[in-house]
Amino acid sequence: MAEGGVKLLDGKVAIVTGAAQGIGLAIAESLLSHGASVMIADVDEAQAQSAALGLDAVGRVAAMRCDVTKAADHEALVSGCITQFGRLDILVNNAGITKDSYIAKMSEDAFDAVIGVSLKGAWLATRAVAPMFREQKSGAIINVSSLSGKIGNPGQTNYSAAKAGLLGLTKAAAKELGPSDVRVNAVMPGLIKTAMTLSMKPEVYQSKEREVPMQRAGTPEEVANVVVFLASPLASYVTGAVIEVTGGRGM
Repeated sequence: MAEGGVKLLDGKVAIVTGAAQGIGLAIAESLLSHGASVMIADVDEAQAQSAALGLDAVGRVAAMRCDVTKAADHEALVSGCITQFGRLDILVNNAGITKDSYIAKMSEDAFDAVIGVSLKGAWLATRAVAPMFREQKSGAIINVSSLSGKIGNPGQTNYSAAKAGLLGLTKAAAKELGPSDVRVNAVMPGLIKTAMTLSMKPEVYQSKEREVPMQRAGTPEEVANVVVFLASPLASYVTGAVIEVTGGRGM
C-alpha cells in the first residue's frame, strides 16, 4: 500500500480469464486486494458467478461467461466490462486446459482444444483489447504461461506447445504495442498447489517437489503477487519479460 492509504491499483479495472478457480481466482482476489475492480471471466458461468459472490468486494467484482476460443465472446466481455466499470486497464490471460496423452495416442481434437484455449484464446483477448489500450495509451497485459512451455513435459506436447507459444505472443505483442505505452509480460508458474496438482498420486507429487530447489510447491497467491507487480505502476518500464515462479526449478 502506498503512502496515505492509496492502494497500488486504485481506480484500475482488470479482466481475468479462467478465474473461477485455482490460479485465476487467486489473481482476481489479489488484484481486488490492491484496489482494482475485476471482471471474472470463465466458460463456466455458474462457477464464475459463485466465485464473484465469494469475494468480499461488493461493487468491484463481477462475472461473465466467456469461451475464450470465440472472438465474439471476447468482444462481449470487453463491452460488458466497460458497461460495468467504465474502463479497462489490465488483461490477464490465464485460461488454460490440459488434455494429456503421449504423441502416438493424442488425438487432433485434444491438440486443437488445448492450443485453442491456452494460445488462441490469449491472442483473441489481446486482439480485443489492443485498439482500446492503444487509444488510451496505457494498459497492461499479463499472460500466464507455464514451466512446461520452457522445458517440455512428456505427454503434454499440446500443453507445452501452447505455453511456449504464449511466450512468443508476449514478446511480439510487447514490441507491437510498446510505442503506445502498453506493456505485455508473462509469468511462468512451475509446480503450484492447485486442485489439479493435488490430485496427483502422492508419490508423483512428492517426486516433483524434490525437483524444486526450494523443495516445495508454490501457492496460487505467490503467482498472483507477480501478476499484481506486472499490472502495477511498479513495473512501468517492464515489457516483454517472462518472470518464472518456479522455486528455482526452471534453472
